[in-house]
Amino acid sequence: MKNTINESAIKKLKLLITVVDRSKGEFYLDVLSQFDVNCQMLVHGMGTATSDIVDMLGLNIHKAVILSMVREDMIETVMSCLDEKFETIKNGKGIAFAVPLSSVIGVNLYQFLSNNRQGRGE
Repeated sequence: MKNTINESAIKKLKLLITVVDRSKGEFYLDVLSQFDVNCQMLVHGMGTATSDIVDMLGLNIHKAVILSMVREDMIETVMSCLDEKFETIKNGKGIAFAVPLSSVIGVNLYQFLSNNRQGRGE
């Protein structure tokens, strides 16, 4: 069977990790979905600040951690958008960073994660 992915079409993937207040988790999932992010997961997290600091600074320790697979060629655009949202959305502060993936095994898995639908008749 012939490989359906053109070598020049292969884009590396990165795991984007975004941490925001839990109340903003769904909002940021929607923001990220506009960038051909085909695979996302939101998990609940808890900040590590002590109760004294939380009370004094008014921090929210309940966090949403969003894990997204993003093509490397899109990461700069996605990060710029997140940076703008962190600055302009009320109570929308957060952090985001990307980790390169060293390998993905399987053509179908790669096509799904990279939102590359070539060769599937779509």
